[in-house]
Amino acid sequence: MEDKIRFFLSRTAERLWVKPLIVCLISVLVAFVAQLFDQLALVQNVPDVKTESITMLLKIISASMLVMAVFAVGTMLAAYQSASSSATPRAFTLVVSDDVSQNALSTFIGAFIFSIVSQVALINGYYEKAGKFVLFIITIIVFVIVIMGFIKWVDSIARLGRLSTTIAKVEKATADALNRRAEKPYLGGTKADQRKEGVPVYGHTVGYIQRLDMDLLQETAEREEFLVEIAVLPGTFVTLSQPLAFIRGGENMDKGIQNNAITNAFIIDKHRTFDDDPRFGLITLSEIASRALSPAVNDPGTAIEIIGIYVRLFTIFAQQPDVGKQTGVDYDRVAVPELAISDLFEDAMNAIARDGAGTIEVVIRHLKALRTFASFDNEDIKNAAIETASIVMSHAEQALKTPAEIAKLQAVSQRVRTED
Repeated sequence: MEDKIRFFLSRTAERLWVKPLIVCLISVLVAFVAQLFDQLALVQNVPDVKTESITMLLKIISASMLVMAVFAVGTMLAAYQSASSSATPRAFTLVVSDDVSQNALSTFIGAFIFSIVSQVALINGYYEKAGKFVLFIITIIVFVIVIMGFIKWVDSIARLGRLSTTIAKVEKATADALNRRAEKPYLGGTKADQRKEGVPVYGHTVGYIQRLDMDLLQETAEREEFLVEIAVLPGTFVTLSQPLAFIRGGENMDKGIQNNAITNAFIIDKHRTFDDDPRFGLITLSEIASRALSPAVNDPGTAIEIIGIYVRLFTIFAQQPDVGKQTGVDYDRVAVPELAISDLFEDAMNAIARDGAGTIEVVIRHLKALRTFASFDNEDIKNAAIETASIVMSHAEQALKTPAEIAKLQAVSQRVRTED
C-alpha cells in the first residue's frame, strides 16, 4: 500500500492542475465558512468592520492575483524549457514536480478565486457583523500567505530550470530509487532463478513498465495456488510478444481470469519513471553528461560533476547493510529477478566513456572513480568497475593521439585493476 500511495502521489505531482484545483475548492469553502460565525452568540461583540474596507482589499487581491498567476505560469514554462534544453527532456517530470512553484501557482489562483467568491457574497449581504469580521481576518491572512509564497517562489524560480538544480533533482530521485532497491532487491518477493519455465503471461500494451503491483500478484497467486516468476523489471520496454511473467502450478485455475489479474499488476505506460527504476535515473544523468560533452556545448566540467555524482550514488548503494540481501519476504509466491550491477554500470558509464574519450580530464576523473569502485568490498561492483575501465581505455586510446597522455591513462587504468 505504501508503494501504491507513493506512486500515485508522484504521478499526481507531475500534473500542474491538481494542486490549483484543490486550493480553489478550499478557497471557496473558506469564503463560505466565515458566514457560520454569524450564528455563534460568542462572537457578536467583535469589532464592526465596514463593508467598504473588506471590498477594497478583495478588489486588490482579485485585480493582482490573476496577473500574478499568468506571470507564474509563463515563468515556469520558461524554466521548463530551459531544463529540457540544457539538461535532457527526461528530467522534465522532476522539474514539473517542483513543490515551491506548484504551491505558488496554487496560492495565486486560490487567492483570486477566494476574492471573487467573497466579493459576490459580500455584495449580496451574505455576511453579518461577525461574518464580516472573520472575513476581514481571513483576507489579511490570505495577504500574508500570498506575500510569503511570492517571496519563497522568487527565490526558487531563480534556480528552477538551471542545470545545477536539474542535476540535483535527478540525483535525489536516483538515490531514492537505488536505496529502495538496495533495501528490497526482489521488491519484497523471493529471488527468481530465471529459468523462465511455466505458463507465460503476455501483456496487452506496448510500453515501459512503471511499477509492479506486488500485492495483486501475491493475492492472485494465493487464491489460485500457483507461483509467479517475474520476467521483466520496472523500466523494461515490453511488446505483445514478450512474456511479463511465468506461472508454475495452479493446474485447476481459470487461465483467462488469472492472466488478466497478473497482466493488470504490471503498470505499463509510454514513458519511464524514476520511482521504481534506478536505471532510468542513471541514464538521465548520463544523457546530461553526454550533452555537456557535445561539441556544441563543450562543458567537460558538467561531465566531471556527473561522474562525482555516480561515486556518491554507488557508494551509498554499496554501503547499505543489506544490499543484495533482503531481510524479509513479504510476497512468498512472487519471484523477482535481481537488478544486475553490470547493467547499472553500463547505463551510467558507457556513454561518458564514448563521448568523453577525447577529453583527458574527463577520462582521468572517470578512471579515478572506477578505481574507487574497485576498492569496494563488493565483488559485483569491483568486477563491473574493472570491465568498465577497459572500455574507457579502449575509447580513449582511439580518441587521444598524444603518447604521453595515453601512457598517463594506462597508469591510472592499471591501478583500477590492482586496487584492493
